[in-house]
Amino acid sequence: MTSYVVEADGGSRGNPGPAGYGAVVKDAADGQVLVETAASIGTQTNNVAEYRGLIAGLTSLLDLAGDGARVEVRMDSKLVVEQMAGRWKVKNEGLRPLALEAAALARRLKVTWRWIPREKNKDADRLANEAMDAAAKGRAWTLSGSSAASSVSSGSSVSPGSSASSVSKAPGGRSTGGGASRNDPPATRTAPAEDLLLFDTDDLGADTGTLGTGTLGTGGLGAGVPEAGDLGAGGEGGGGTATRERAARTATPTSPGTGWRPATSVATSLYLLRHGETPLSVERRFSGLGDPELTPNGVAQAEAAAARLAAKPYGVQVIVSSPLRRARATAEIVAARAGLEVLVEEGLRETDFGDWEGHTFTEIQRRWPDELAAWLADPSAAPPGGESFGEAARRVQATGDMLVERYEGRTVLAVSHVTPIKMLLRFALLAPLGALYRMHLDLSALSLIEYYADGPAVVKAFNDTSHLR
Repeated sequence: MTSYVVEADGGSRGNPGPAGYGAVVKDAADGQVLVETAASIGTQTNNVAEYRGLIAGLTSLLDLAGDGARVEVRMDSKLVVEQMAGRWKVKNEGLRPLALEAAALARRLKVTWRWIPREKNKDADRLANEAMDAAAKGRAWTLSGSSAASSVSSGSSVSPGSSASSVSKAPGGRSTGGGASRNDPPATRTAPAEDLLLFDTDDLGADTGTLGTGTLGTGGLGAGVPEAGDLGAGGEGGGGTATRERAARTATPTSPGTGWRPATSVATSLYLLRHGETPLSVERRFSGLGDPELTPNGVAQAEAAAARLAAKPYGVQVIVSSPLRRARATAEIVAARAGLEVLVEEGLRETDFGDWEGHTFTEIQRRWPDELAAWLADPSAAPPGGESFGEAARRVQATGDMLVERYEGRTVLAVSHVTPIKMLLRFALLAPLGALYRMHLDLSALSLIEYYADGPAVVKAFNDTSHLR
């Protein structure tokens, strides 16, 4: 499993005085800088700035690697290291909130604390000093050309589901008359984070960019009149060409001026279930057309989903699955509970990642930096020997149209992968391809789209994992 190093520092010109912090995240194996972040924070003390640097470093690591990552935190502040390690008490009341915030972040990781002399903390020290210089001039710190993340094209940017940062230079915090405030965001640059989740990895981190987690309750099931907030214009996306043509043939007049559909509208309900855990998702590796089996935990996740879907009010009538083993095994477990057979649909398979199959994001960045930057920037770009997101989108949309046409008015469960599920949700929301970067999808998560013959598709639930709790 990949392990990391976080180096953090902070300081002020005068203590208190114009203050700033800096932090870097490195790969522990070879010292490669994966993230660097810094901010000028107005007038503060050295200790406040040091804690702010630690918080920024831990946050950047969580954005990059998710919960449970192994990390050695290195700082030249004896005070912060000893307090975080639990050997010294936090006596300064002004530092206590920062210490509690840092400790809460550290609990989500597997942390080893290490004090280092200042001369061995050069990267974080450099960033902190640049941020202090900016604070002394009443400016927010901005990234310079000195970043070690130079192997990634500066012309592309991504916004992962979590509060992850950009491949290119990111803007600094807001400039204020007296320096940046406590709430100004740091300027951050990272290598691409694995928790983009456009592919099958296990993203454990919190997802501040998520579209929202719906709960599958009776209000979101089967046929019936949608809430007023569900009514919207039709157009491209939705249920696709077949659904739009069918809507034109079967539309029924509503009451004059109400804007509501009649209560007789019958939805085609499409539940979307992501498969359970695999060895590759545990190790956060690209998993496309490779065919790993479910882990014991993945089997348990599938069984939990099966128990839920077999109960009222779901009433699943049809089960379709990707041809890949991890999805088929999940679907078979659900089908056994529901007394149904599994129909395999090739179009529900995961994206083909070609030569990147089985590699981590860090490994790909090192071996294919130019190809990775192009892939992140352009949906028509494909991994070497693989499939582009544009190609995957066409395949998935055609499959979605077919399912809605073939099983009109029925309740269908489709067991698939991150990319196809996000694509179907994107089409229903009439969202651009970039919306994929704003969605987080957990293992064994359940989502729901309802397609109406006389109206648009409606997303009723997203990334629901309540059956796993």
